[in-house]
Amino acid sequence: MATLTVQAEKPYEVHIGHGVLDRLESLLDGASRAVVIHPAAMADRAQQIASRVANRGLQAHTVEVPEGEAAKTGGTLQDCWDEMAAVGMTRNDLVIGLGGGATTDLAGFVAATWLRGVDFISIPTTVLAMVDAAVGGKTGINIDAGKNLVGAFHEPRGVLCDLDLLVTLPSAEVVSGLAEVIKCGFIADERILELVEQDPQESRDVTSVRFAELVRRAVAVKAKVVSADLRESTSSGDQVGREALNYGHTLGHAIEKYQRFTWRHGEAVSIGMVFVAEVAAQTHGLDPAVVERHRRVLASVGLPIHYNAGEWGDLRATMSLDKKARGSALRLVGLRDVADVTIIEAPPEEVLEQAWHRLDPQRTS
Repeated sequence: MATLTVQAEKPYEVHIGHGVLDRLESLLDGASRAVVIHPAAMADRAQQIASRVANRGLQAHTVEVPEGEAAKTGGTLQDCWDEMAAVGMTRNDLVIGLGGGATTDLAGFVAATWLRGVDFISIPTTVLAMVDAAVGGKTGINIDAGKNLVGAFHEPRGVLCDLDLLVTLPSAEVVSGLAEVIKCGFIADERILELVEQDPQESRDVTSVRFAELVRRAVAVKAKVVSADLRESTSSGDQVGREALNYGHTLGHAIEKYQRFTWRHGEAVSIGMVFVAEVAAQTHGLDPAVVERHRRVLASVGLPIHYNAGEWGDLRATMSLDKKARGSALRLVGLRDVADVTIIEAPPEEVLEQAWHRLDPQRTS
């Protein structure tokens, strides 16, 4: 079991390990009621959480939302607000987000916007949510133009990453989450890459000590980066702040939108990391061996490293809507080496297209 502190405006703790859900009661002080926002697959668990909340003398309510990215819409947000109004949520009450990254993103945004901000507890139930969405205070929803374009920074009261919740998680979801873990290895902690390389199969076993170490290290990377740059505002030149966490996400988000969010986030980000590594090899001299290491490590756990769907022009246009863009200039988070992050400003269009073509195995074979 591990506890990491995120030094936010209001510091909070992330608890990681088996059985950490038992710490929920310690996070309820001062509230008189709580709303548990959850997808249908978590209905039974949500009722268990609500019962624990009620046993502490709070009024407990549950709100079911659609599965995955389908929950992150303006319509679902309105439905949640309506439920908050119906149960009489006040400023000293709290929202509990139970589910994957999409659910915790939505629940956090509900908390951020209700009465201009009420407290929020995050209980992530997927690998992706534990190492990424549930830590750092970014909340939001999607719109037709792109992913996460509407949102707010809203730090949680606490995060409970109970590894027991992952035991029934489908293998594909575990693999998807490992993309964000591996991302942390490339941008900050090479030991993560070494742990995966030593035993890719055990790295996928949510009951293993190796897996627990990977999650702890990934959360530690995010906690450190977020603590230093809460609002993603300090990147300048080679001093890269919170933007580093978006490594692989510019193309990744474009692929998700193009695929109408039928691809898992980690699958799209895996492709995005290979793409930007190819770009960095041309613009910042990234060693081709590191580019190949991307392909080898990601593929070893079952993540995709090839992509040949869609038109480059369509995806390139979507990339221009990325939150890191400045005016019409594209900005990519790149590497000069493992754990040596830089910003690639306005990369040449021909380099981008060449890197895109290299994702197609028919063009590179």
